[in-house]
Amino acid sequence: MILFTSPIAIPAFLFWLMVFTIAGLILILYSTLHRRDPDYDIDHPESLRDARFSITGLTHGAAKRGNRVTLLQDTDYFDALIEAIDGARGSVNFETYLWEEGKVSDRVTDALARSARNGVDVRVMLDGSGGSITQEQKQRLQEAGVALTSYHPFRLSNLGKINNRDHRKICVVDGRIGFVGGHCFTDDWMEGRKGKPAFRDITARIEGPVVHDIQSTFSENWVEETGDVFIGNAYFPELERVGEVEAHVTWITPAGIPSAVKLLHYLAITCATKRVWIQNPYFLPDPDGIDALIEAVDRGVDVRVMVPATKVTDHPIVQHAGHHKFGAMLDGGIRIFEYERTLLHQKVLTVDGTWAAVGSTNFDDRSFEINDEITVGFWDEGVAKELEQIFERDLEHCTEMNAGDWRKRGLGHKLIDGTFFIINEQL
Repeated sequence: MILFTSPIAIPAFLFWLMVFTIAGLILILYSTLHRRDPDYDIDHPESLRDARFSITGLTHGAAKRGNRVTLLQDTDYFDALIEAIDGARGSVNFETYLWEEGKVSDRVTDALARSARNGVDVRVMLDGSGGSITQEQKQRLQEAGVALTSYHPFRLSNLGKINNRDHRKICVVDGRIGFVGGHCFTDDWMEGRKGKPAFRDITARIEGPVVHDIQSTFSENWVEETGDVFIGNAYFPELERVGEVEAHVTWITPAGIPSAVKLLHYLAITCATKRVWIQNPYFLPDPDGIDALIEAVDRGVDVRVMVPATKVTDHPIVQHAGHHKFGAMLDGGIRIFEYERTLLHQKVLTVDGTWAAVGSTNFDDRSFEINDEITVGFWDEGVAKELEQIFERDLEHCTEMNAGDWRKRGLGHKLIDGTFFIINEQL
């Protein structure tokens, strides 16, 4: 004989108490994690130069004069980085997103371990999602005395933070030399993949007073994960003027406030009077960004965007999501070029030949709203000119997109573009 028992009846007041409690917790969680994303209403100043103090102030930074900048392209970066690490006397602070087993990561592992064995205070922070360090590499670093940690590693206490990635690429040596750019630490940046050349990228090597701000950016996430607050001349020495470049650092840690790196990009575009040239691997501007670029075209500004072609990118989904809005941008007069040689990975913006930015920030909602990022702006015609010359040389490997031809692309392509655009904020 089978006995059936009725479920225990929950009193109505208790049921509704549970409903309101759960709804309240969801609302609290949403309001805690939600980042406000207002539509920006930016006054148009007379010139970019006139707005420089407003731009740095509004993005929580300060312009500092007396810096020296060297732009490192492609594999030259790794040689310069290892040379700087080998020359360290007091400290090396290293932070990156993507790290995989291979020749590149082994070379850097050896350099960091060598430095630590020589008595240098070495710290290494890898993103918990992108930093796939091997057990053997970890052992080499730790046995040498390197302090190693992960940013938001996968564990139950971090479930609400896993999507917040540390996408910064930073190295600061002795508090005097800073590296900021797009390079990651996989063999794709040394040898390429599928018969293609090594990935195309740019990192800035920086000396001078602005290095303090790069060090501060590193310390933010390091202290969050470890509680270790480093103090002293080995990290923050008195920095003299060593060059003529005026620079400022903008960084973002999602904290429910408008994104400083996003505002930096939009302010610079809004101030443009001559040209805006962008190189970025993941270009998915939101409606405000598209409007700012088209309004610049309407002012007579030469707006050009260079992205990797779908056949060479490492994330075709992102490219297809970006394609969804290419028609509107082409119709608005924005010139779009697809780089076909290999993955174009540099995150570069130049404006009017007088200002330029290099960093880790992609031109999409993930970088602007979710990731931890860093961008360094340079008020210097020499740096801007060099980056414009690089843009022009890279055009040799590009195909310019045409609005008429773009509208004729197949229905299947359009469906793929629209489908992936739905989730563009998480790509």
